[in-house]
Amino acid sequence: MLWQLLIFAVGLGLLYWGAEWLVRGAASLALQYGIRRLVVGITVVALGTSMPEFVVNFFAALEQEDSLALGNIVGSNICNIALILGASSLILPMVVAPGTLRKEYPIMMLVMGLFYVLSLDGVISQLDGFLLVLGLIAFLVFIVIDCKRHARKIATSDDVPEMERQDVGLSTWKKLGLVAGGVIFLALGARMMVSAAVFFADMLGINPVVIGLTVVAVGTSLPELAASVVSALKQDPDMSMGNVLGSNLLNVLFVVGLVAMIQPLKVETEAITLHFPVMLGFGVLLLPLAWTSYRITRLEGSVLLAAFVGYLVYIVMPYV
Repeated sequence: MLWQLLIFAVGLGLLYWGAEWLVRGAASLALQYGIRRLVVGITVVALGTSMPEFVVNFFAALEQEDSLALGNIVGSNICNIALILGASSLILPMVVAPGTLRKEYPIMMLVMGLFYVLSLDGVISQLDGFLLVLGLIAFLVFIVIDCKRHARKIATSDDVPEMERQDVGLSTWKKLGLVAGGVIFLALGARMMVSAAVFFADMLGINPVVIGLTVVAVGTSLPELAASVVSALKQDPDMSMGNVLGSNLLNVLFVVGLVAMIQPLKVETEAITLHFPVMLGFGVLLLPLAWTSYRITRLEGSVLLAAFVGYLVYIVMPYV
């Protein structure tokens, strides 16, 4: 048991550093070739922080642990809204741009609603996965068109954070090394986490979906949590909101879509009747909290965190 705990802890660490290296390497390469920071943040960074979910789900699907895979996605989306936005708002009340609530937020809710509808027949089929990937392509096209419509000049070196300025100075090979090292760490870390999580589920008689919704979901959300908390500490709360909305979109369109195209994912009845509605409920709750004065206050962040803890207690209590 101690050995499995060590495997899980090491896998978690590899996931975190793998995502960190992947994001830094990919972002610095993009900046090197003159791609605007807004496009980099919405695509490269959001994709990088969603890579742990993809790799975990890929290996979980290969091991026929569909409940763990889907539980990880649903749990990660819940974590992104309740845990990450709640924790970030406690550090610094989060300003929300009105345009975000008019564009990105409705798209996120539409995608999560589609995810729920596709699951109602008990399986995310290869056709469903293909539709989600088409949705991903449509979203990326929307981002590119929207960015061109609101084009701004490329950031100067003074606008780039210190760490990214240092990364831009690295050679192209070193940046590629960061990307490659990140992918390898993500693969190893995800395989170790899935293996340990399945072991504990079997040992304790816990439904794998619960493990996916709790421990694995929080673990794979660490890159988003770290990025959002650091953004709040640097008084850049708008980055936290963009990180969460973008990650939730990619978790469904990219992660579930691509994994389902490789192998259909079975959906348990409990997930359809409880966990999916909770995910959508947190998404709906976010709108009135963000709409008031276009900010999420510390009190409202506390509400999100309290609701998240209550949900975890509810699903874990039957196994205590």
